[in-house]
Amino acid sequence: MSGRERLTYEDFGRATRELAQRIADSGFAPDIVLSIARGGFFLGAGLGYALGVKNAFMISVEFYTGVDEHLDMPVVLPPVPNKVDLSGAVVLIADDVADSGHTLKLVTDFCAESVREVRSVVLYEKPQSVIVPDYSWKRTDRWIDFPWSYQGPVTRAGGLEH
Repeated sequence: MSGRERLTYEDFGRATRELAQRIADSGFAPDIVLSIARGGFFLGAGLGYALGVKNAFMISVEFYTGVDEHLDMPVVLPPVPNKVDLSGAVVLIADDVADSGHTLKLVTDFCAESVREVRSVVLYEKPQSVIVPDYSWKRTDRWIDFPWSYQGPVTRAGGLEH
């Protein structure tokens, strides 16, 4: 891994519009945008507006615990979306990055049995991902500093840092 990739908010805005245009141009018209929390929140919300999709869902998955540090397997955290709400829908899964791809695969598999069609979109796709997203803005093999997370939290468990 050589250095880091830095995404700015300006780049993020451009990436979101470009991805939305690619999705629209492909003829895919989702009923629901399912964002993988937390990194996928931002892309999912932006794509929801750009594609005119008001049905927004969220699924929380924990996998990465630090730079190149992760759990053995991704874990879905409660509350878990009700599959009945997704039944028969055309779903776009949004996440910030397909690094190992295990999180994206877990959520895609979660949806596959109950939705009519499911596609995925990420800002960044890495070459080692076990799943190839349907749409990605950029490919990289570097660690990505996202504008919403690279500085870390301003709080510790229980209160503000002083």
